[in-house]
Amino acid sequence: MARVAFRLQVRPELLDAYIERHSPVWPEMLAEIAASGRCNYSIFLDRETATLFGYYEVDDDAAAQAYLATSEVAARWEASMAPFFTGLEGRADQAATPLAEVFNLHDQLTESTPS
Repeated sequence: MARVAFRLQVRPELLDAYIERHSPVWPEMLAEIAASGRCNYSIFLDRETATLFGYYEVDDDAAAQAYLATSEVAARWEASMAPFFTGLEGRADQAATPLAEVFNLHDQLTESTPS
C-alpha cells in the first residue's frame, strides 16, 4: 500500500467555512473516496499559515485519481470546494502538491530487524 501526502493552501478568510464544509463531508463523497481505493484518509490544518496537509493510503494512486476524475459526485464536490483554495490550477483531488516521504518508522524498523 502506498502512502500519499499532499499540501493545499486555503484562503485564510475561508478557514472556518472550510472546516464547516468537512463537518461532515457529503456521504456520497465519502463513498466515492472509499470506492476509489483511498483509505486512512486524513486532512490536517495549520491555522497560522492556512496550509492543509492531507494523507491517505492506496494500492494504486493513479487508478484512484482516474476513478475520481470521472466521478460526477467528486466533480460536484471539487467544484463546491474550489473557492476555498489559492495557488491551485484544476481540481484539488487532481492537482494538489504531492509531498515526498523522507521517513517512515515502520519501514525503518522493518529494515533494521534481522530476519
